[in-house]
Amino acid sequence: MSLSRIEVITGMSKFSSLKAALSKAGVRGMTVMQVLGCGVEKGTRVDELEEMELLPKQQINIVVETERVNSIVEIIKEQLYTGHIGDGKIFIYKLDNVIRVRTGDEGEKAL
Repeated sequence: MSLSRIEVITGMSKFSSLKAALSKAGVRGMTVMQVLGCGVEKGTRVDELEEMELLPKQQINIVVETERVNSIVEIIKEQLYTGHIGDGKIFIYKLDNVIRVRTGDEGEKAL
């Protein structure tokens, strides 16, 4: 079975509802980091010559079976969408393996 990592970068306000929806969908774990960043809007809609403004964001990483990626991404999109700048980005990566250090379990068993 193949595994994928879904990385979400979004504003701080939607985390609780996203976490609840992912839990309900059977996501068994996640890593959350507070980060600073901006997209092509440079943090705000300012003159092109202005320095970018790094805004507080959350980066959420989850690992799921590749077959579940599309359904999990749909849940994430539903929870984060407002139609305004700052809704976030979703990145999807293929993983070669996952190893749980404590038990030596690999692949899906390591999740």
